[in-house]
Amino acid sequence: MKVIFLQDVKGKGKKGEIKEVPLGYAQNFLIKKNLAKEATKQAIGELKGKQKSEEKHAAELLAEAKRVKEQLEKEENRLQFTEKVGPDGRTFGSITAKKIAEGLQKQFGIKIDKRHIELEHPIRAIGLIEVPVKLHKEVNAQIKLNIKNSAE
Repeated sequence: MKVIFLQDVKGKGKKGEIKEVPLGYAQNFLIKKNLAKEATKQAIGELKGKQKSEEKHAAELLAEAKRVKEQLEKEENRLQFTEKVGPDGRTFGSITAKKIAEGLQKQFGIKIDKRHIELEHPIRAIGLIEVPVKLHKEVNAQIKLNIKNSAE
């Protein structure tokens, strides 16, 4: 019996796959536990439509990520921060991923989740710094930060 898997089943198939399985296994286990459904023409058509819409959505996300990357990497788009600096040249506060995300939203209107900003540790130095951002699994960008001393 041909079935469409609704969930991943270890050793049998992944979600969205159409496979031939024994009739008893399909009826007594897969269909009963809503792990799969019978592969009728209508169900196959629905699956193909769903896959097409998912591909379209993924392409839109990728295009959006590329657009944001272009916007972030423009030379004039430098994120400005002013921090108090101690005598040793280190800032009293630190620039975290959250601050960077808020700064992007405030200064340029670009909304990026703070978890996508790849800071190994908060920034405590002044000067020009580039911070990597993962916008999409295929798109990485660099945010340029300009951290100044507030006393200047």
